[in-house]
Amino acid sequence: MTPELAYQHLCEHYRETAYLREAQKLWFWDQRTMLAPKGQAHRALQVAALAKMIHARDTDPRVGEWLAQVEGSDLVADPRGAAAVNVREWRRRYEQSVRIPPELAHALAQAAAEGQTAWEQARARNDWPAFRPFLERIVSLKREQAAALGYDTEPYDALLDLYEPGERAAALAPLFEELEAALRGLLPRVNPDFRGGDGLLRGSFPRERQEVLVREAAAAIGYDFAAGRLDPTAHPFSINLGQGDVRITTRYDETCLGTALFATLHEAGHALYSQGLPPEHWGTPRGEAVSLGIHESQSRLWENLVGRSREFWRFFLPRVQAVFPELSGVPLEAVYKAVNQVRPSLIRVEADEVTYNLHIIFRFHLERELINGGLAVGDLPEAWNEAVRRSLDLTVPDDAQGVLQDVHWSGGHLGYFPTYTLGNLYAAQFFAAACREVGGLSEAVARGEFLPLLRWLRQKIHALGSTLWPRELVREVTGKDLSPGPFIAYLEEKFAG
Repeated sequence: MTPELAYQHLCEHYRETAYLREAQKLWFWDQRTMLAPKGQAHRALQVAALAKMIHARDTDPRVGEWLAQVEGSDLVADPRGAAAVNVREWRRRYEQSVRIPPELAHALAQAAAEGQTAWEQARARNDWPAFRPFLERIVSLKREQAAALGYDTEPYDALLDLYEPGERAAALAPLFEELEAALRGLLPRVNPDFRGGDGLLRGSFPRERQEVLVREAAAAIGYDFAAGRLDPTAHPFSINLGQGDVRITTRYDETCLGTALFATLHEAGHALYSQGLPPEHWGTPRGEAVSLGIHESQSRLWENLVGRSREFWRFFLPRVQAVFPELSGVPLEAVYKAVNQVRPSLIRVEADEVTYNLHIIFRFHLERELINGGLAVGDLPEAWNEAVRRSLDLTVPDDAQGVLQDVHWSGGHLGYFPTYTLGNLYAAQFFAAACREVGGLSEAVARGEFLPLLRWLRQKIHALGSTLWPRELVREVTGKDLSPGPFIAYLEEKFAG
């Protein structure tokens, strides 16, 4: 078999698998938005069955044979060529997949589907004991998965690498330590103007009018509604279901204007990345996002560096006032301060820019201990509460506002949390580079012209797909290694009194 024919087989095989993955994601979207309560149990079985089929394709021995035919050939001579990128990533994923026994893949998928339903119910009832056995099952399976995948230093690395290729906990720890120290140092120095409260955003804001506003905001920054949709959910997310179908969700709070708006900007940022991936490379790594951290950089960039900027509100405030006339006459500076309030809080998704990463850093330490064996699931609430006291100087009143607040672990996503902080670091470094390279960017945002920034992101990041791993991509786009410095500088300039 020629390398060319083997590569053709690989492309066909993985594109067919991509259709199955998209069907799996569609079931996930339905489970989180539309599925009837009585259908949850059967959906878990459906998801597990489809996961078994996908795992069979991922571990097909022919894949290894085809890869061996292509590797070392002229097709992959250019390391940045599409074939080389695809073969590199297919080999990596194939080696990961064949190490996971089919029964473990099936068990992981079923445990995640059951765990998410159990979490939703337990959180609503503030019932940690009801959720604990589901999480114990998930953590046990994830430890098995880490052992099967293999690692050089610690089990947690095997899971972290699934979300952020090439990353290791030992490399993250010093970055996070530097960031945590800077955040703790900034907190007492935050300008009092950012501590006055967000009363302007509180009141009665009917959902129907909020929906008009958030759709306008998403469309303004470039989200294509002809290639997606916006729906309500308990925990907002964005999902790429295939070419021309990238959906976003949000959560409405009729007593707070900012909840749905910033959730929508965040998820639209994710969707802009997905909508900007090169369509000619669909179904291959060259047409896929490189990592969750880089994905998060796009959502954080649009939500915070753009959406919470004074320039954005110079453009958007008149739109808000048109939808909510009761805010007419409210000055720009008052709204800018209201959307940037700094106040340590119990809930991660409600955290401000200064304290948000403190939430992530202690979650990173907890899940690292869970997987490495230093923390038992039964001891997690106590460890969580102590971490909150130490990091945020707050007391957790109940588990719904503590260990039960996040969906991630219920779905088996351990090793995921660090990508949030990485996303903030990437975003600040990318945005600083964009401001240097795109003339008049701040003025354009103030006029509601977001295309110059979006074009820059499309060219520098989206169009590359998985060509470069995250740290390589940061070096190429910004000319510097990943560092907390740009993010710390951004926070200091914005918030320091």
